[in-house]
Amino acid sequence: MNMWWLLPACAVAALFLTGALRQYALAKSLIDVPNARSSHVVPTPRGGGVAIVVSFLVALIFATSMGAVTWTLMWALMGAGMGIAVLGFLDDHGHIVARWRLLGHFIAATWALYWIGGLPPLTVFGFVFDLGWVGHVLAAFYLVWLLNLYNFMDGIDGIASVEAIFVCLGATLLYWLTGNSELAHLPLLLAFAVSGFLYWNFPTARIFMGDAGSGFLGITLGILSLQAAWAAPQLLWSWLILLGVFIVDATWTLFRRLLRREKVYEAHRSHAYQFASRTYKKHLPVTLGVGAINLFWLLPMALLVANGYLDGLLGVLIAYLPLAALAVKFNAGGKE
Repeated sequence: MNMWWLLPACAVAALFLTGALRQYALAKSLIDVPNARSSHVVPTPRGGGVAIVVSFLVALIFATSMGAVTWTLMWALMGAGMGIAVLGFLDDHGHIVARWRLLGHFIAATWALYWIGGLPPLTVFGFVFDLGWVGHVLAAFYLVWLLNLYNFMDGIDGIASVEAIFVCLGATLLYWLTGNSELAHLPLLLAFAVSGFLYWNFPTARIFMGDAGSGFLGITLGILSLQAAWAAPQLLWSWLILLGVFIVDATWTLFRRLLRREKVYEAHRSHAYQFASRTYKKHLPVTLGVGAINLFWLLPMALLVANGYLDGLLGVLIAYLPLAALAVKFNAGGKE
């Protein structure tokens, strides 16, 4: 059976599920009320990202049963993704202490790495480095940081959704152009699932993603990037380039807040994109700007690396330079 029918089905399912979740959130008073650390001004329901989780994981089961996805990858994504989504869902309904959330994050990362084989050998300037168990530990921290930074970056209307869609479609293009089209199914499914949710989340948002959705997207994108690296080492660098907007903003902000000895696990409004949204007094220009950066700068750089025209690490550094400049321009990590 051809699995391409799953793409529109995934989008439609996410579209209607998000609408249902909005009604549920309103009924249960799961509302984000604006405060001094918010980037929105209107009370808005939260938790809509569960629609992405359910739509994608159900589609994942179908895709696996059709032979488009390996069972090992399915178990990695299913176990880690569902675990993070449940943890986020519980946190959306009632606060979970940070240390227990972090423990759950590392358990999910370890589960995923067990099924996909950990961190593959890395290629840097033509030299291959197999880091062994050290690499697996680094990969666990990578997945945990990615899922957390995705949560941090989900602070204005549509930004996390637009980032996920552009990254997934960009990765799909890379796969097709490098002869790895068999890897394209899952990024496409995820992009279509997020598109159904984006209908409700595009500025001005009628529902927010919540921790369940943002954490799920972060760890899922991380697992897909490591899967790509097992197929072709340079693809990991390409994924890091595609994720550059979120990685640079969140990491720059984290380091500056650590230097000031702030409690980095507390909510704040000091990311570059948050300063930018206040500068422009709207979310839409910033969200569209993220899409434009992905399309016109990061995707071409990722293509150069994926096709072997540029070393992976060097490509990441070049791609990140203007992003770092934007982080400085918009005072990422500065005092609010």
